[in-house]
Amino acid sequence: MNYRNPDEHGYYGEFGGAFIPEMLYPNVKELQENYLEIIESEEFQKEYQDLLKNYVGRATPLYFSKNLSEKYNTRIYLKREDLNHTGAHKINNALGQVLLAKRLGKTRIIAETGAGQHGVATATACALLGMKCIVYMGEIDIQRQAPNVARMKMLGAEVVAATSGSKTLKDAVNEALRDWINNPVTTHYVIGSVVGPHPFPDLVARFQSIISKEIKEQLLEQEGRENPDYVIACVGGGSNAAGTFYHFVEEKDVKIIAAEAGGYGIDSGKSAATTFLGTSGVLHGSKSLVMQTEDGQVTEPHSISAGLDYPGIGPFHAHLFKEKRAEFFSINDDEALKAAFELTRLEGIIPALESAHALAVLDQKKFNESHIVVICLSGRGDKDMETYLKHLGNNE
Repeated sequence: MNYRNPDEHGYYGEFGGAFIPEMLYPNVKELQENYLEIIESEEFQKEYQDLLKNYVGRATPLYFSKNLSEKYNTRIYLKREDLNHTGAHKINNALGQVLLAKRLGKTRIIAETGAGQHGVATATACALLGMKCIVYMGEIDIQRQAPNVARMKMLGAEVVAATSGSKTLKDAVNEALRDWINNPVTTHYVIGSVVGPHPFPDLVARFQSIISKEIKEQLLEQEGRENPDYVIACVGGGSNAAGTFYHFVEEKDVKIIAAEAGGYGIDSGKSAATTFLGTSGVLHGSKSLVMQTEDGQVTEPHSISAGLDYPGIGPFHAHLFKEKRAEFFSINDDEALKAAFELTRLEGIIPALESAHALAVLDQKKFNESHIVVICLSGRGDKDMETYLKHLGNNE
C-alpha cells in the first residue's frame, strides 16, 4: 500500500480530495496542474536546496540525547528542527511555497498561523523574496504568542486578527480562505500544515520530507543503519509529523507514533485529540477526521499549545490512523508541560509546547534498551516562555 502519496484526485485511501467553493477552483486547479512539474524541476530545486543549506541552516543535527536515553533506558535521538532559522520546521514549507508562488506569477501571499511559527516563517520568506505578506491569526493566539506577532510585524507582514469562533487556528484558516476567495488572481495561500484541498497536503509533506531524508542519512552515519525502530512526532494538522514519517511509512520495520493534544483529557470537552474524538467529515477543503457534533458542527478544540489547537487532522495522518500504520497517543496539557521541563533540565534544550507532546510519549510507552527512538523536536520554546513561567512552580 502506498501511504506516502495521494492518488490523482488527492486521496489517501478515503481521506483527502478538494472540497472548494467555485471561486477558488481556478487557483486550486492551477496548483494541481503545475506544482509537481515546478518543484521537481532542476532550476527550482537548485534555488530551494541552496536556501535550505545557506539560509535555513540545514541539515539540522540529529542529536543523541544521552541523559534522556539513560533515564528511559533506550537510545533516544532528537531531530533538531528547533535549530532552523526562525526556530521551527515551518520554514522548510514556507520558503518552498513562496518560491512556487513566484513562479506562478503571484505577488501577494496570505497565511494562517496558530503558534505563530508558520506566520514568522512565511513573513521571513516574503521579506527575502520581495512579496507582500498578510498573516491571519486567532485573537487568542495573538495574545498568547506575542513574541511571534512582534517578529512578523518587524518582518513587514500585516497580522490580521480572527475574531470569530474560538479565535484560534481554525478561525484563522477560515479568514485566510475568505481572503483567497476575494483575491484569487494575485494571491497564493501558503497553508502551513498538511491540511486543505489537494494538492496542499501533498505539497506541504514533500517540502517537509527533508526531515526524514536527513534522519536516514544521519542515522546511517551515527548508527550504521538508516532506519530507527520508532519515529515520534506531535500532530495537530501534522506538517512536522508528515515530514518526520515521510520516508519511513513504506518501511515495515519502522514503527510510527503520533502525539495529539489531549488538552484537559479526552472526556473533558476541552481537547484536540482528533483521532480519539473525530469522525469522517470535510474541514477546510479536504475530507478527513474532524471533531464535530452529530449534525456536523465543528467542535471547539483546546490545547495548551497554539499549534495543536485544531479540530481536524491532515488526510495523510487520518489514513495512517485508519490503516493502523501509526499509533496515536493523546497527551494532556500537564503531561506536555512535565515533558518540556524534563528536557530542559536534563539536556538544556527548551522545546516548543507542541514538541513537548511528542516527548511525553516516553512516559507512556516502554522501549527496549536496544531500540533507536527518533523524536522530532519541531520547534524551540522561546514563544512559550510566558506559559512555562506560569507553571514553573509546579514543575520544580
